Amino acid sequence: MLASNLCTESVSESVAHTFDGQHPCCLCRAIAAAKKSGPKNEFTTPAFRFEYPPAPANVTLYAPTYFTLLPVTDAFAGSLVHPPLTPPPRAA
Repeated sequence: MLASNLCTESVSESVAHTFDGQHPCCLCRAIAAAKKSGPKNEFTTPAFRFEYPPAPANVTLYAPTYFTLLPVTDAFAGSLVHPPLTPPPRAA
């Protein structure tokens, strides 16, 4: 709508007419008519409410006593360990 208004009006007038709500385009009118016709959504999503049991007041968290890091493996890096094959010598 702004682009079509720019063909005949200045920039400030085009922006004002596009967003003032007094000069709707055919798409704006179709959207307004659809809103007035009422909701046609047959499927409504139910609102879920999560309920948790109350936690005891004396909750204590303990740090783990034994913790080890696993080695990082990378299959691509492992394939780079071997040197590339040398091509056969060329006949001169």
